[in-house]
Amino acid sequence: MPIRALLMDIDDTLFDFQTGYKRALRAALAQFGVECTPQLLELYGSINDRLWERFERGEIAGKLEVSEQTGNKKRTGTTIRWLPDLDVFTDIDIPVDYYRDVMRRQAVVNAGVTFRLKNETAAGKFETEEFVYEHGIEDYIRELAGLDALTEPVYWEAERKGRDRPDKPEYKVKLSVALCFSNKTALCEYYHNSSFLEHGGSPEKATRSAMVSAIDKYLRDNNKYVKGEAKITFPDVQDCLILVSSSFSTQTSYENQTKKAITNKFIQEAMTEFLRSRLEIYFIENRDAAEKIAAQVLINKRSRETAERTRINQKKKLTEKIDIANRVQKFVDCRTKDVERREIYIVEGDSALGACKQSRDAEFQGLMPVRGKILNCLKADYPRIFKSDVITDLMKVLGCGVEVSGKAVKDLNQFDLSNLRWSKVVICTDGDVDGFQIRTLILTMLYRLCPTLIREGYVYIAETPLFEITCKEKSGEKTWFAYSEKEKADILKKLEGKKVNVQRSKGLGENDPEMMWMTTMSPETRRLIRVLPEDAEETARVFDLLLGDNLSGRKDYIAENGYKYLDMIDVS
Repeated sequence: MPIRALLMDIDDTLFDFQTGYKRALRAALAQFGVECTPQLLELYGSINDRLWERFERGEIAGKLEVSEQTGNKKRTGTTIRWLPDLDVFTDIDIPVDYYRDVMRRQAVVNAGVTFRLKNETAAGKFETEEFVYEHGIEDYIRELAGLDALTEPVYWEAERKGRDRPDKPEYKVKLSVALCFSNKTALCEYYHNSSFLEHGGSPEKATRSAMVSAIDKYLRDNNKYVKGEAKITFPDVQDCLILVSSSFSTQTSYENQTKKAITNKFIQEAMTEFLRSRLEIYFIENRDAAEKIAAQVLINKRSRETAERTRINQKKKLTEKIDIANRVQKFVDCRTKDVERREIYIVEGDSALGACKQSRDAEFQGLMPVRGKILNCLKADYPRIFKSDVITDLMKVLGCGVEVSGKAVKDLNQFDLSNLRWSKVVICTDGDVDGFQIRTLILTMLYRLCPTLIREGYVYIAETPLFEITCKEKSGEKTWFAYSEKEKADILKKLEGKKVNVQRSKGLGENDPEMMWMTTMSPETRRLIRVLPEDAEETARVFDLLLGDNLSGRKDYIAENGYKYLDMIDVS
């Protein structure tokens, strides 16, 4: 749709009205040879403002009248009576609380002045309320804080002179601030030239900067932070701060025509420096109060961080529950939602995944393949560990999170055992040397990232057979599986004199489904070894010795024990 009209508020936004009328007045008077003095400009401005107050519907209603003072000649002031034009103001049902709020705020920043509200409740009947604060914002702070604040209210004031920009005129600003700290009430209010700044602007920015800077410095100088802890933010301070500021200046720049925030750069800078220096002196002179403030701000900070972590973890948890199978590559879930029955098999590669998928009971057995040899978590630092898709995917599937905190942990929850999705975590690899190494790497990873799983008995190792022994008998062919050289020898001894066939077991990926089910996955016939904490610790120790950075220890071990493994050396 084409734009038919563009409306702009030009007064003091696009057009400097004050400068404009002064220039026009000077030009008009110059034609008559009259000097435009500052006194004349002030008189003209006063009359002009009063005429605009009488402006109704585009015309001056009546003449400006000056009446002689009557009655008590010592009494001074201005009486304004205003009735809304019902043709213009169609809704004048303004709640009395609005007037109460306006008068209370005016009483706060006009110390010792009594504001009286007379509300006509019925014809000729009035309810009268008075608002007065003898010491202005200081009394207001005491009223807000009550009797059980953390610290006693303080009142500070100062005057400064400066300019917003080098090309702008210099002006004065009077600053006054009253504040205290409380663990029950929190409020920050800002006033300028007796007007309430709902959106703050320069005073609010100054308060944020000065408060965080001064309190953070005190915490650092007195070693209140724990190692690696992030610094405080203004919300941590604001949660226990009661502060009211009132400033006056000869020049004011407002954010917009609603005049609910000021933008004076000099006022912001002056107030920031004023508050920061006063706070630093206050902390030195009031040690007990400083300690209370520091403790409460840290409580607020740590509570906020804990709540944020809980929120993020809950979000991750709920997100993961939506469809984890679509976000973790090659993960195969089971059907049951009963955690007490669910088992996850961590298998070696895609071939083993295919074989186990055909052999498993899809009702309660899930599968998660690891692609190749995973990262050595004993030697790697956390940023490198959590960059590994294999590791992060596996931890997502487990669901319990990791017992690690810090910036490196981005996509994983903090550890919570109640979020574990499985009753058994089964490490299932080939029975050869490579399989043992992968098993050790997985076990080491779990030991470093979530040792509670091992400590509470959730981690198992599935033994896979090394040998398949068949023997033809009259009743038919029988098969035995040996999981070690000793078991093979014992079986062959029992079958001595019979024709037997001994075949070294193939890898998991080449086993037929029936064999896989019987030897590895059937709860009735499989062999599962529960990993104990001391097993994991010993594994980690040996793994560190053989594959870690302990070069001298590894040389000593090989020199002492190497002869035991000479027959396993592949020299082809």
